[in-house]
Amino acid sequence: MTESSARNEERRIRRVYAGRTDTAKYSWFSSGQQLMMHGAARALLEALRRAGVSRLDGARVLEIGCGGGHWLRELVQWGVRPDHLTGIDLIAERLVDARARCAPGVRLAAASAAALPFADGAFDIVLQSTVLTSVLDATVRQRIAAEMMRVLRADGLVLWYDFLVDNPSNRNVRGVNRRELSRLYPGWRVDVRRVTLAPPVARFLAPRMWTLAATLSALPFLCTHYAGTLRRVAREW
Repeated sequence: MTESSARNEERRIRRVYAGRTDTAKYSWFSSGQQLMMHGAARALLEALRRAGVSRLDGARVLEIGCGGGHWLRELVQWGVRPDHLTGIDLIAERLVDARARCAPGVRLAAASAAALPFADGAFDIVLQSTVLTSVLDATVRQRIAAEMMRVLRADGLVLWYDFLVDNPSNRNVRGVNRRELSRLYPGWRVDVRRVTLAPPVARFLAPRMWTLAATLSALPFLCTHYAGTLRRVAREW
């Protein structure tokens, strides 16, 4: 990966996401948003359980692309100590929101996920939520995945929530399917499940027919995201 390609991709991301004006669709007063995010939280907790995690009070956790801190606040609710929790984001304005809303002790930094300012093996869990699909440059994606692996301890977990399909109405995202997951994390054990009813369907149905929307959310072929964990396969000597 050349430094110029990384800088160009980061400039594009800042330009696209710093100026977003569609925040109403992500409001917690939206039934569709409630359906999707509550479902995502359940799916991630279930993925941690499948990975053998039953408590998080001792875990050191990093979130890349933390934005305004939604998942950082969730992680505190799940048991992560605020002083064991770190979030980074490219967009400084989003970190202002995160600082105002997150628990005291949570560490926040403006940084690139392609060049994480942390030591090797510093974290037990690295979370990425709809970050990799926002990176269009394949070499930058690869570098971000490599950095996530580098800062994880040997038996650490990547906690994953992201699109597996392209969004035909948004050219600024590109899905990450199982084949690409295997390419980005070669030799790792991938345990992801399809979750989250397609957002346009969820936003239309949830305020009108909540029960139907919730039922359809359980049908994998109607779901657009993967939620789960990735872990190094232990070497056998």
